[in-house]
Amino acid sequence: MGAKLSSSGGGGGKLAQQNADINVTPFVDIMLVLLIIFMVAAPMATVSIRLDLPPATPPAADAEPKEPVYITIQESGSLYIAETETNLSKLAADVCAAQGAVADCRDERVFVRAEPEVKYNQFMEVMNTLQENGYFKVGLLNEDIT
Repeated sequence: MGAKLSSSGGGGGKLAQQNADINVTPFVDIMLVLLIIFMVAAPMATVSIRLDLPPATPPAADAEPKEPVYITIQESGSLYIAETETNLSKLAADVCAAQGAVADCRDERVFVRAEPEVKYNQFMEVMNTLQENGYFKVGLLNEDIT
């Protein structure tokens, strides 16, 4: 805090008053020093990592994209794979059957969609069941409500 003293001219006899203004000079000095430190240190923080990616190979001309499997959870708790109703106990087997003749059905992507009113625990039961059975490529779908 600074103090305001009376002027030297005239014998005013005023008392010293306190100045309540904030002295920002030290604050600005510190901010400028920090700015310089970060400007010098930022280029050093960028690190380049060399990636060896496999070459891109186009799919075969006769290869047809596979239709993904959609699991739908309704508000009532019922599960559907496409239009076929299922339950948690036979979910993994039904997902594998819906994918058709695939070498390992757990390597294929599965999409899960739920109605907006579905409770969180119902959704998580389905996700946990899929994970327990080795389905780790699970995509989540949502729909715009407009």
